Amino acid sequence: MKLKFLSENELISAIRKEFAVKKAGLSIGIGDDAAVIKFQDKNLILTKDLLIEDIHFITKLHPPFLLGRKSLSVNLSDIAALGGRPEYALLGLGLPSSARPKWIEQFFFGFKSVADGFGVSLVGGDITQARKRTISVTLIGKGRNIIKRSGAKPGQFLFVSGTLGDAKQGLILLKKGYRLGRDKKVTRLLKAFLDPAAQVTLGQDLARLRAASAMIDLSDGLSVDLNHLCQESACGAELEVKSLPISPELRNQQRRAVDYALHGGEDYQLLFSVPPPRVGDVEKLREKYRLTCIGKMIKGKTIYVIDKQGHRRRLEIKGYQHF
Repeated sequence: MKLKFLSENELISAIRKEFAVKKAGLSIGIGDDAAVIKFQDKNLILTKDLLIEDIHFITKLHPPFLLGRKSLSVNLSDIAALGGRPEYALLGLGLPSSARPKWIEQFFFGFKSVADGFGVSLVGGDITQARKRTISVTLIGKGRNIIKRSGAKPGQFLFVSGTLGDAKQGLILLKKGYRLGRDKKVTRLLKAFLDPAAQVTLGQDLARLRAASAMIDLSDGLSVDLNHLCQESACGAELEVKSLPISPELRNQQRRAVDYALHGGEDYQLLFSVPPPRVGDVEKLREKYRLTCIGKMIKGKTIYVIDKQGHRRRLEIKGYQHF
C-alpha cells in the first residue's frame, strides 16, 4: 500500500482497496457505518470507535460520568445507522498513571448507564497505561433489514433527525467556561456535546418499516457525512437552507448557526433518504421523533445548497476531518 497523501478519505480508500477481497458471509465491509457479517441466517453488525484525549475530549471539561456515556453512545449511533439492535461491547481503555480511582469509577458508571438502557453487555476488553486517556469501544449488534449508505436514488427525499449544530456550539461554550448544571440557558447545547443520545430506536423503526433506502449517522458534520452517503449511492443531493432544523438556543448563541448546522460535527443524528412511496411511513414516525425533510437526492455527483433567497450553489464540504 503506497500512500502519497494522508487525508482521511484517501487513507480509508487505500485501506479499502488493499483489503478488497470479500470473504464468505461478509455483507458490508469498509465504507459504511459498520460491518455486517451473515452468521447462521442472522446479520451481525460490528463497529469500533476511538476517543482520544485532547482530540475528541478535554478531560478537565468533560465529566467522567458523561464521557463514559458518550464513549458507548457514539458506537450505538453507528449501529442505529444500519437499523440494528446493539448487543455486546468490548472496551479498550488507556489511562495515564495520574488517573484517579474516582475518575475511573465515574467513567464506568456512565458507560454502564447507557449500556443498561439499551440492553448492551460489556463482555471484555483491555486496560493499559498510556500517556493520554484513550478509549476504544467495539460494539456488536444484530439486524434484520439492514440499511446501507448505498441505497439512495435520485428523486428520493432527504430527512434528518433532531437538530443540527448544537454540539459544536456546546464545545465552544465549554471552552469559554460555561458548565452543565450551572448555565441552564445553554443546557441543550452543552448536553449535545457532552452527552449525545444515539437514535437507536429511530433506526430500528425505519428498518422495520423499510422506510429508508440509505442512512448514515452524523458524526463529522452534515456536509461531510452527506458526501459519504452520496459517494456510496453514486448520486448527488440538494439541500434547502430554510429547512435545516436549528434549535432556538443555537440561533440565540451563534450568528453562524446555518454554517454550524451544515458543517458542525458530533451531532449523532440520523440522515436518511426516503423513496416517495415511503414518505407516509416517515410522517407517522413524527409522532415519536423530530424528523425534518431537508432536501432531495439528484442525478450526478454534486451536492448543492439552496439559500434563503432561492439561489443554488455548490455546497463546500468542510466538516470535521481526522487528518
